[in-house]
Amino acid sequence: MIDTQSRAETRRDLLAASLLGSLPLLLARAGRASPLDPEQTIIRAPEDLPWIPSKDYPERSVDRCALTGDTNGTGLYYTLIRWWPGYMSAPHTYTSDRYCLVLSGTWWCNSGADFDPAACLPVKAGSFVRRVAGTPHYDGVVRDGREPAVIAICGMAPVNYRLVDPAQPGWRRV
Repeated sequence: MIDTQSRAETRRDLLAASLLGSLPLLLARAGRASPLDPEQTIIRAPEDLPWIPSKDYPERSVDRCALTGDTNGTGLYYTLIRWWPGYMSAPHTYTSDRYCLVLSGTWWCNSGADFDPAACLPVKAGSFVRRVAGTPHYDGVVRDGREPAVIAICGMAPVNYRLVDPAQPGWRRV
């Protein structure tokens, strides 16, 4: 009579042999994978992204790149913002939360209606920032910044961007 341990070892050995025997078949199938369908998986290389300078802002202050959706439309949007050193936004609000991921550089952020770049916190690449709906805030890259900051922003539109002081421009040179 075969004991329980011997039966378990026999089953394990049979399973291992079966898996090992099917490995050449699995590898042969892997070599025949379907090609990528550009209608199903849409890829845009960094050099193909449509960066557009922000209207009514100084040259090389802030650029935008809409990836999907529209911040002034309805529904989900996903966009990139690139702040150049020496420029920040004026205090402003949105009517919906914004979810931000710093992709590169250092983004300088603060909340409140009073503009004080010296009080901003440096937010390094890889950090996540949530801008809470209806709360005033401002951000950008300080003058001493070594490189632009690129931020991926996602949320629900319309965002209804509103300046705290509409008599002032939406940007500040710092």
